[in-house]
Amino acid sequence: MKFSQLLLAATFIAGAQIAIAAPLISAKEAALPAASGTLSTRGISRGPSVKLASPEADTPVTSPIDFKIKFEARGDGKIDPNSVKVVYMKSPFVDLTPRLKNSISASGIDFAKADVPPGSHTIRVTVKDADGRETNSVFTLIVSK
Repeated sequence: MKFSQLLLAATFIAGAQIAIAAPLISAKEAALPAASGTLSTRGISRGPSVKLASPEADTPVTSPIDFKIKFEARGDGKIDPNSVKVVYMKSPFVDLTPRLKNSISASGIDFAKADVPPGSHTIRVTVKDADGRETNSVFTLIVSK
């Protein structure tokens, strides 16, 4: 093969890898028992706003999904991306943060092509602003077969 053909093949392979779904939740983790206790969050908070942008909460979707969370600071606050923690609410809790690390920014989480097994999945997102004000939000993703 010529160098140009090798370069073209390498580019094609790299491009193909981008389209492949990345695991957000494994089937083994989905099979764990649900976390016990209540999943309530506080009422009024001066902490950042956390909103599920995609997929729509409590609406059945098929995997892979584009998992997107939007953060919005209140007042003059700034989001601390290093404070973000994403937990799959199972017993024991499953920390999803390391899988999402490259997708987390001050504006939110943008994890495209997330592979999620069928079922109902409850996820808690915690974020703080630079002043230490914290917000916890709980979302339920419903993935159909």
